[in-house]
Amino acid sequence: MTMTASQNRIGLHYFPDTQHYREADIQFWLPRLQEIGAGWLVLQATAECAIPEVFLNALTKAKIQPLLHLRLPLDPLPEPAGLRPIFDAYARWGVRRVILFDQPNSRSAWPSSAWAQQDLVERFLDRYLIFAQMALSAGLQPVLPPLEPGGHYWDTAFLRSTLKTLQRRKQEHLLEQLGLAAYAWNNGRGLDWGAGGPERWPATRPYHTPEGSQDQRGFRIADWYQVISQAVLQRPLPTFLLQAGGFQAADPAGQAESSLAIARLLLDEEVVDPQNAENLLDPLPSAVQMAAFWLLSAPDNDPHSAGAWFDTEGQPRPVAQAFREWQVVRAQADSAPTPAAKSNSDHPIEHYLLLPQSENGLSDWYLDAIRPYLRRHMPTFGFSAAEAALARKVTVLGDACTDDTLAALRLAGCRVERITGDGTTLATILAER
Repeated sequence: MTMTASQNRIGLHYFPDTQHYREADIQFWLPRLQEIGAGWLVLQATAECAIPEVFLNALTKAKIQPLLHLRLPLDPLPEPAGLRPIFDAYARWGVRRVILFDQPNSRSAWPSSAWAQQDLVERFLDRYLIFAQMALSAGLQPVLPPLEPGGHYWDTAFLRSTLKTLQRRKQEHLLEQLGLAAYAWNNGRGLDWGAGGPERWPATRPYHTPEGSQDQRGFRIADWYQVISQAVLQRPLPTFLLQAGGFQAADPAGQAESSLAIARLLLDEEVVDPQNAENLLDPLPSAVQMAAFWLLSAPDNDPHSAGAWFDTEGQPRPVAQAFREWQVVRAQADSAPTPAAKSNSDHPIEHYLLLPQSENGLSDWYLDAIRPYLRRHMPTFGFSAAEAALARKVTVLGDACTDDTLAALRLAGCRVERITGDGTTLATILAER
């Protein structure tokens, strides 16, 4: 299905510097951005001068939304008056969102003397509000800076304190316009690490992730931030994921596969976990407005150049080539005649839990193990593969059917997932799903 500009949540970071904002640069890179289906572009900005109007206009005319990131120093602060005309210009040129500062929960963001003082969140907000209010008055929507996941000051605690302090300071107008930015690095973990947030992983605490539990330090960081926003503000905040996945060039094929999986999640598709073909990835929170991949390109002498999607000559690396081919396939599907929609009668059951058969019927242990899952998902359940074939989604527990039956269910149009493991593992997985 073709996306409108407002629906396209696929983003990319531009160069890691501010040296590529000439008209010739955007003329060269814009076709490549369009080939890979980008709807957003994250741009590094400074307090000294504005990104040229011609560059930004070319993006907005192509229905690619610029998201500016001003990594302002916390101490000493830049002169606020110098940014006022820059913010005014950006608003006239079609910019809507601006991220202010970067990783204020990290010790490296502060002079050592300032980090050691009390009330770090209060002192950060003293600085942030100066520029956020200026952005608001210009017609821009400010975004809270991405925090270091974990960090020297634990990021979830820092975020919670920030939102509570904004409430206490009666910043209602700012909160109505505010967005969140988050570094969605995978940190070497799967794309579903931490999915479900603290509601699924209640044992996790700031600075402590028990063995067998998961936390926010992965691609699913938005799941955790939205729970905090909901708890403090009683509503989600628009969230912008930066450096999504954080993939490097050491595994080009894996980078392409995982990046495509993220892109399909951004389109609200059902996506198989690249690390476990029997499981589907959890959908992204609806509050996620964009996820930007790292990185379009970088100079050859830049440490980030190895992970760039294109070399400086515009030649695609494997991940960019995979996205180009994917966009071609999607365009062909859009132009193909629309088949008649299937009747709901093809799959009258929404969800079926297929249980392993036993001569003695369902044991008390299995009943206890599946009870939390049944309460949460309310599936139809039983032992019949034929009955399961009538369901849109089939969850197969253990060895409830053969591989041939799994294939037959998929051919019948069922979305199939399989949960395997020994007794303890099965019970744990079912309790967490």
